[in-house]
Amino acid sequence: MKIVVIGGGQVGSYLANLLISNGHEVKIIEHRERVFAKLERELPSEVLVFGNGSDPVVLEKAGIEDAQVVAAVTGADEVNLVVSTLAKMEFGVARVVARVNNPKNAWLFNGSMGVDVGVNQADLMGHFVVEEMDLKSMFTLFKLNRGDYSIVQIKVSSNAKAVNKLIKDLPIPKKAVLIAVNREEKTIIPKGDTVIQAEDEILFLTDETSRKILNEIFD
Repeated sequence: MKIVVIGGGQVGSYLANLLISNGHEVKIIEHRERVFAKLERELPSEVLVFGNGSDPVVLEKAGIEDAQVVAAVTGADEVNLVVSTLAKMEFGVARVVARVNNPKNAWLFNGSMGVDVGVNQADLMGHFVVEEMDLKSMFTLFKLNRGDYSIVQIKVSSNAKAVNKLIKDLPIPKKAVLIAVNREEKTIIPKGDTVIQAEDEILFLTDETSRKILNEIFD
């Protein structure tokens, strides 16, 4: 599947890494020079497109006309809405996912603006507050549209049970999948003999019940 990601910040870079590791063809668009330089250290050069994602010329350069999915995940709602509208109305992209930064703007992220799925992070955070989750160590990158699965990031604390242990020796729940380990500026594709270190940032696909267990293991 061909996917165009607009926004190369933390959410965009994680999403691109996840999609690439699962065999998808990805292009990621970013216009900030500092952020783009960081992406150059993390991702293959053929994945990267420098430019403004709300510019139709830049979108065409990224191959949006052949894309099955567009994910607008910049930190600016107005950019995400413009990209969504262009992707759906101008280029006919089948699936458009957009990040909602300001919850007051959530009502705009609908089908008439070209958005198939609007990801409202404020709602997700509120969900965790109610569940008394530890927001310092775990936060949600994306809530999947179907079911109760989410993609979450956990930062490993120095006194966590998982520190200096092999992944295969950890009691990871069956309904949780370890996607990637981010260590300093490297992304590690995890294997059974990968050793977890303090300060690692770990990306999981998990259901609601399993995330509590993961918090106990890695926090």
